[in-house]
Amino acid sequence: MTDLQKNYIAGEWVSGVGEIENRNPSDLSDLIGRFAQASATQLDDALDAARRTQAEWAAYGLERKQAALMAIGNELMARAEELGTLLSREEGKPLAEGKGEVYRAGQFFTYYAHECLRQLGENADSVRPGIEVDIRREPVGTVAVISPWNFPTATASWKIAPALAYGNAVIWKPANLTPASAVALTEIISRQDIPKGSFNLVMGAGRDVGQRLVESPKVDAISFTGSVPVGRGIAAAAVQNFTKIQAEMGSKNALAVMDDADLDLAVILALGGAFGGTGQKCTASSRLVVQDGIHDAFVEKLVAGAQAMKVGHALAEDTQIGPVISEQQLKENLAYVDLGKSEGAELACGGARLNMETEGYFMSPGVFVNTTNAMRINREEMFAPLAGVIKVGSYDEALAVVNDTEFGLTSGIVTRSLSRATHFRRNARTGVVTVNLPTAGTDYHVPFGGRGMSSYGPREQGTYAREFYTTVKTAYIAAGAPA
Repeated sequence: MTDLQKNYIAGEWVSGVGEIENRNPSDLSDLIGRFAQASATQLDDALDAARRTQAEWAAYGLERKQAALMAIGNELMARAEELGTLLSREEGKPLAEGKGEVYRAGQFFTYYAHECLRQLGENADSVRPGIEVDIRREPVGTVAVISPWNFPTATASWKIAPALAYGNAVIWKPANLTPASAVALTEIISRQDIPKGSFNLVMGAGRDVGQRLVESPKVDAISFTGSVPVGRGIAAAAVQNFTKIQAEMGSKNALAVMDDADLDLAVILALGGAFGGTGQKCTASSRLVVQDGIHDAFVEKLVAGAQAMKVGHALAEDTQIGPVISEQQLKENLAYVDLGKSEGAELACGGARLNMETEGYFMSPGVFVNTTNAMRINREEMFAPLAGVIKVGSYDEALAVVNDTEFGLTSGIVTRSLSRATHFRRNARTGVVTVNLPTAGTDYHVPFGGRGMSSYGPREQGTYAREFYTTVKTAYIAAGAPA
């Protein structure tokens, strides 16, 4: 990708008003490419094209839509190694995770390809004689998709695929930190049997392109994944036009480890949940709530496990933790390390910048012990390979700590007790609950979303996605004039 990579607007690849460089966070000498930044006029062109062609796409036959989405999904899965390598190279997640993400993105498209054929309506008799009622779903219109950098292909796909499946046009603004994956996915979509203009890629800074996009009256719905402050701003802008909005935002997920837990399993789940993807997951378990009977043994094994994890170049075969995404993110992570210490937490291991063979943004996974749930490191989303251990005296206290947060995305419990597990999954105030599993890792055919400050609007994924990407129409039909 040494040539300038362009935006895709109204069916054409076009340059912008500027460009940015994209470099490998594992090796800053590796220039991945240069990427065009769209102008306000180009964004308006994309919006006009989307509104002009959306009805044409919606009118496609169901099997014709299905074929287009199946082709996208099948190509993503077939090219998972190639595109997963590109993803890991620009985002920094270990290669196996990069490949897995691209493959999963393909599954989103094939799943929603089949949903094209399952768009069933309802019918009823009216309370008035001789009248029938038909209830069906129609496309919401033009959808703005604003996706994050931590899952640049998967998160975008679980928004774009249902938007297209239900007959909408799409304006996609990806994160500027991961534009290569965006261009790669767009190139696949651009070759399909979809009206030119029904799908558009508009790259640019959030303060410029993103802000103008969410403020536009030409947008009928906005699907956003990112931080709480940005989500608040988008919601404030959207309400001016009464634009439908779906926002997945911050989290501070907890894994509760009970004293009857399988110790080795608990440590494996905590390590994967806290440090997988370098801790840069909205589902990461950064709070480890551990009952006192197992606490000391758990901490000992957890620290040993964290110290043994291999930090390295994302493309290296033995890497378990890649670099963080950027210099700014690394600075913020290290600031949280200092904050935790100043709050009285003990840094048992890690939490330091690492010098490797290549210049990059490497950091050792850090474990804080002797923490309380009142500390900022246990209240704020750090998005870092950092976790705090909170000791509790009972199951009831553990549940109270898990729920003591303004967020509510995922939570988990590790226990051998069926009654505890049942009580926890019914009483944990999160949108997703796991039992003897990590808090990170969800399926594509069931709803995903949280509570509190974590989510706003309808759920994503599975059949629940139709609540956001469609609008309901109720029609009344007279049976006919009497003979």
